[in-house]
Amino acid sequence: MEIELTGNTVPKSTSIWKDLKSAIRGSEEDYTQIKISRAIFLLAVPMILELIMESLFAVVDIYFVGKLGPSAIATVGLTETYLFLLYSIAMGLSMAVTAIVARRIGEKEKEKAGITAVQAIFIAIVASAPFAIAGIFYAKELLVLMGADQWSVEHGYRYTQWMLGGNAVIMLLFMINAIFRGAGDASIAMRVLWIANIINMVLDPMLIFGWGPFPEMGIEGAAIATNIGRGVGVLVQLWFLFKGGKHIRVIAAHVKINWEILFKIIKTSLGGVGQMIIAMTSWIFIIRIISEYGSEAVAGTTIALRIMMFTMMPAWGLSNAAATLVGQNLGAKQPDRAEKSVWITGSWNMIFLIGVAVVYFIFSESLVGIFTDDARVISIGNQWLRIVSYSYFVYGWWMVSSQAFNGAGDTVTPTKINLVFFWLIEIPLSYIMAKTLGMGYLGVFWAIFIAETAVGLFTLWLFTRGKWKNAKVCIKK
Repeated sequence: MEIELTGNTVPKSTSIWKDLKSAIRGSEEDYTQIKISRAIFLLAVPMILELIMESLFAVVDIYFVGKLGPSAIATVGLTETYLFLLYSIAMGLSMAVTAIVARRIGEKEKEKAGITAVQAIFIAIVASAPFAIAGIFYAKELLVLMGADQWSVEHGYRYTQWMLGGNAVIMLLFMINAIFRGAGDASIAMRVLWIANIINMVLDPMLIFGWGPFPEMGIEGAAIATNIGRGVGVLVQLWFLFKGGKHIRVIAAHVKINWEILFKIIKTSLGGVGQMIIAMTSWIFIIRIISEYGSEAVAGTTIALRIMMFTMMPAWGLSNAAATLVGQNLGAKQPDRAEKSVWITGSWNMIFLIGVAVVYFIFSESLVGIFTDDARVISIGNQWLRIVSYSYFVYGWWMVSSQAFNGAGDTVTPTKINLVFFWLIEIPLSYIMAKTLGMGYLGVFWAIFIAETAVGLFTLWLFTRGKWKNAKVCIKK
């Protein structure tokens, strides 16, 4: 079988292999001009690999921490609820940065793309400070607030201190990779996460269990390993950014505050930050409800969430590719091409997540069992994976269509959607089904399924109306 790419007819197998190598190495292609399916492939492959590497931080940590018992796992899960707030800000800002950089690249304004990158870094550093202060000085109080048991408060608080205190590396890692994704240099973002993750995987067992010359630090060692890995990743990012990627480069002249662009990023990001805070903080309430049913329930949920994070990374990679293509094609005045990119990506996403759901039904107990040998924890994690996966047939469309709004620069619409479906439906429904109806943690799981199915269907319908094509991401000349 043969396919046609940019006017040349080549064997399909050869073409795919060539494109795979280009995707991993980094491509200089103009994504507003080449075949849409090829553009998606070139962007999605490194984005998928990047996000898989990002999720491996969580998976590796929970694998080794799981050897310390359910309370240690619960500590990670409870700390994660606060990190969700940080992720909300980081991801919200990242959406704006990706949209603006993509739009500038689509308009062939590489100089403004570089200036935007620097302002994004300034914002990330400032935004990380409040979380660092709270984590360093109030770690125990934050754990108590989330219903932590005595072990977590007395022995796990150092983990919380390190994770929140060193959050600047998380913020910068998110932000700079968003710059690369918006520019179309997704392969660089991927390589950075490879480096950071390898360091984390090597250091985790050494610092947790005291292998080799290192002291046995327990759960605190997991946090230190993560911070070192991410910190090295940030240094590599900065090196690539100033060295120059295929599509973007920062020079010394860009390293100054540009208030116009800085405030444009903040303004554009408000919707993105809002939508992520709404989505992520909903998990704080969810975990708080689940914590009423013991450390095993929190541990099972935490493990299941980490498995979901890992297995859903290809879907998020495809969604991020759609966001980049929407932004660049709107910048190039090609809205129909932008829309077609979303429909193709959404179809791929749906097929993939249906496959993931099937895997959960067959192997969920085995997957949870990798991280713990506690029978109750395994049972709870298994129930979560199976119930929540019922929504996957439509959840993939929600991921892509919401990212299409963000890629267009319309971050307000997804914010409103998240407010209704996560705060006004998911949280109250979780409480009612768990407490009022007496379903316990299973009530929470079923409430999440209902909310995620509903939000997926509604977001896709809203996308079909097409108003996102008129979103503006302008910076005055």
